Amino acid sequence: MYCFVLPWEQRKLSNISERVTRKNKNNESTLPLTISAQDGLVDQNDFFNKQVASRDVTGYFLVKNGEFAYNKSYSNGYPWGAIKRLDKYDMGVLSTLYIVFRPTDINSQFLVSYYDTTRWYREVSKNAAEGARNHGLLNIAPTDFFNTLLIVPKLVDEQEKIGAFFKQLDNSITQNEQKTRLLRQLKQAYLQKIFSQELRFAGFSDTWEQRKIEELGDVVRTGINPQNYLKEQFAEYSMPAYDDGQRPQIVLGSSMQSSRLTISGSVLLINKLNVRQKRVWLVSNPLENSVASGEFMPFTSSNVDLSFMRQLILSDKTTRDFEAMSSGTSNSQKRITPTDFLNYVISVPASKIEQTRIGGIFDEMDKLITLHQKKLNLLKQQKQAYLQKMFI
Repeated sequence: MYCFVLPWEQRKLSNISERVTRKNKNNESTLPLTISAQDGLVDQNDFFNKQVASRDVTGYFLVKNGEFAYNKSYSNGYPWGAIKRLDKYDMGVLSTLYIVFRPTDINSQFLVSYYDTTRWYREVSKNAAEGARNHGLLNIAPTDFFNTLLIVPKLVDEQEKIGAFFKQLDNSITQNEQKTRLLRQLKQAYLQKIFSQELRFAGFSDTWEQRKIEELGDVVRTGINPQNYLKEQFAEYSMPAYDDGQRPQIVLGSSMQSSRLTISGSVLLINKLNVRQKRVWLVSNPLENSVASGEFMPFTSSNVDLSFMRQLILSDKTTRDFEAMSSGTSNSQKRITPTDFLNYVISVPASKIEQTRIGGIFDEMDKLITLHQKKLNLLKQQKQAYLQKMFI
């Protein structure tokens, strides 16, 4: 157990680091980088699925492993941009709009943790011109940025301990992110193999049938406005998080145009909006007198296993097809209509037992994914709590 009692001190960034203005004039690197507030310094091609940088990157900054960069662009949840260290690559190139620096008189890993907090926001906000935001960029000069004050431990040993502690947390977060991502990739691979009938359960060999969804079930279309039924109370099934493993949250009352679920048995709630987010939920035995928000298509069927249907809809192929069929003014507002949904042709096993087996195995995979996702969320929450306590 280590105990440090010396108070922390104020240091100017210019006194503990030096600016890097090294240009890529010899084309030492052709790796274009961007700063993601969540993922740090990453390859533009991975982040944007394309290269945003110019083809000629000789005029860009050449950033080397261990150096920091400040992205002055603000984004949702990051009002003063993000400051990240290059860890994933030996070197890369950055636009000269970024401010690049290397630590000289401070533990580098401590600095990573410091800039994971919001403590530095106040200093940057004092030096940024009032209200000066141009096309998403904060107007702060490099000189003003390096004049920002940091509160740091006097003892290098304390800096090292803090940096190492959060580094260990970050490693655990990264490992769980990788596990969750690999499980989701594995699930999609199996979905593709099973729904293409490349992979079958033993004992089933019949060719799957081509059927329109409308031949298998129907969408509940009883539109109501709960405000017109003031003497009644309704349970509305609100939007659940993707793969969170929980039944949709129940709230009372709604002013939305809704579908009244007066059916017995189970219902599949399919979000019509932005289908790429894969928000599909199976609710077993809805509460009596419940309603589903107008964002949903409540689908019912006694002819097909609803767990099977849910997994088919969650597959990448179906998602791409539904997205192509959607219409709207923007990607986030595109939606699929009940008519298009019901006219969509799927391949379905003739045997309901096979349907149930398929739905069941993927439901179990969802539970495993959910378990890892919850662990990941808990680790992230713990990190934020520790950061807040450590850097008060």
